[in-house]
Amino acid sequence: MEEARIVLSTTSSREEAQRIARTLVEERLAACVNLVENVASIYRWQGDVEESLEIMLIIKCNVEKLAAIETRLHQMHSYDVPEFLVLPVEGGSSAYLRWLRESSQ
Repeated sequence: MEEARIVLSTTSSREEAQRIARTLVEERLAACVNLVENVASIYRWQGDVEESLEIMLIIKCNVEKLAAIETRLHQMHSYDVPEFLVLPVEGGSSAYLRWLRESSQ
């Protein structure tokens, strides 16, 4: 459990989300990436309050992959400041956590 992390990010299009997700999994940086469509986001950007529909990426990975994921995300992302939030995993089934670890080695 102490190794597992969830990374959150958003994109403006499904195509971009799929490209990023597939790359992270193919490069073994993430074990799995879930795409959640139609996430309504209200945020402040450059002094204005903006509202948009986005795709949420829920990236499941190991702690040692975080720096590489952040670098790769910034390389591929269209946003000037892409969301990159890391959440610790407090618990989970041992089989799933073992799969997560093995899938991103």
